[in-house]
Amino acid sequence: MVYNKVVFEDSKLEESRKGRPYGKMRNVELMEAETLKGLFIGGVKNEKFKGLLNDEIKGDKLRFVMFDRKRSSQLRLWTLRAVLLMMLWTIVVQFKGLGDKVTHAMFIKTSLPPQRIYENNNGYLMVSSNGGLNQMRAGICDMVSIARYLNVTLIVPELDNTSFWNDRSQFQDIFDVDYFINSLRDEVRILKELPPQQKHKVETESLYSMPPISWSNMTYYYDVILPRMKTYGLVHFTKSDARLANNGIPEEVQKLRCRVNYHALRFVSPIEQLAKKIVKILNERGPFLSLHLRYEMDMIAFTGCNEGCNNEEIDELTKMRYAYPWWKEKEIDSEKKRKDGLCPLTPEETALTLRALDIDHNIQVYIAAGEIYKSEKRMASLKEAFPNLVKKETLLEPSELDPLRNHSNQMAALDYYVSIESDIFVPSYKGNMAKLIEGHRRYLGFKKTIILNRELLVELIDQYKNGTISWNQFTISVKVAHADRVGNPTTRSVVPGNPKEEDYFYTNPQECLSPLDGP
Repeated sequence: MVYNKVVFEDSKLEESRKGRPYGKMRNVELMEAETLKGLFIGGVKNEKFKGLLNDEIKGDKLRFVMFDRKRSSQLRLWTLRAVLLMMLWTIVVQFKGLGDKVTHAMFIKTSLPPQRIYENNNGYLMVSSNGGLNQMRAGICDMVSIARYLNVTLIVPELDNTSFWNDRSQFQDIFDVDYFINSLRDEVRILKELPPQQKHKVETESLYSMPPISWSNMTYYYDVILPRMKTYGLVHFTKSDARLANNGIPEEVQKLRCRVNYHALRFVSPIEQLAKKIVKILNERGPFLSLHLRYEMDMIAFTGCNEGCNNEEIDELTKMRYAYPWWKEKEIDSEKKRKDGLCPLTPEETALTLRALDIDHNIQVYIAAGEIYKSEKRMASLKEAFPNLVKKETLLEPSELDPLRNHSNQMAALDYYVSIESDIFVPSYKGNMAKLIEGHRRYLGFKKTIILNRELLVELIDQYKNGTISWNQFTISVKVAHADRVGNPTTRSVVPGNPKEEDYFYTNPQECLSPLDGP
């Protein structure tokens, strides 16, 4: 049945129409009240609306008046609009939450790569990562690549909770584990935990564990590891650092290492949002330089580098070094090590170097590091040279950092994110974080990264400090020495038989870079 535009009519409504141009109505039709109530109540599960209908619309029937077409066209239009608005409002109220979930689910589903189907699963690989955050990060990238090309299922690696920093964080506390698994599903099967059958086997039988040989090529994994996988069904790697060579690796493996590092390993939302807030604050104030200043107490004790320390401090650092049995090197010639360029630059040496490179005196310098050893004394010259010195603790409220305190790896994740977003990145030492950020910034388009030549710098600094060369000679020499050390495209060095001396893959992942992206 087709109905023309109608309005409700009762005694009060009739009274209100008296004296109006459209007071005299004709062509009256009746519509069953239950039909109208069913129209609304059947489609709108809203108790208040039901009550309104039941209270206001009573009786067996409602009388409706059909207007004269010529005189009622405007009223019909407004009534139609009212009904449509009511229906739209009801749909929004009732289904908004469901709509959000459906939309989000549809987005996730359509954005996921197709899942790889394993014709033959050669076993399961468990991994215990070792070292600090960035050492583990690189190792995880290698383990994913190894698992993919051995056709085995990888269990989400466990992070090191026994290192010097005593950080109890696990993978899901730092990295978005669901994104990690789903974004790589077209390459490798990754599970959060062992399936029940394999878990039972681990609980009732012995687990075959081993550290793979460092700097190995894929031939080692095919010829040695794969047969063990097939024999035991489950293999546990007790270490993950530097277990895959820098060079001599198939290009498809190298590119997968990059994909894991630069795309799949995404920080969890709380860490990422805090890091984005830091970057936003800094960018609003102007350009900023991220200085990875490795001058924390543990670093100075570990390296045995005591330039600028007094006897009491040297004694304190030496005792710390001997207190940790896993730091193998105990007797260290600090002066020789420094002259060989094997020590982190001190804050004073760093200040001189940045000044010599003509870094803007007013630029913001973000300290991407932990607590600097004897900071009040040792940071004075750096702060004088660059007064806009900031760190995460000064940019964020204490309450914002509280969840991350006592979790050094989570704090390091903040510094990592800020450093890859900075206008300039300068590391004072060659540690894992410095190496990985250098490579990440190359991948992002060869962003400016100043790689300091520490061996030359300490020689020039000593000559300047003892008056052998002038400031002008010093600054010219520093600039010339670093003209080509700003993260430009270059070929990764190869040192056959000595991989520790060649360029690290994650510092210069050239197989994943396009020279056209360079400056």
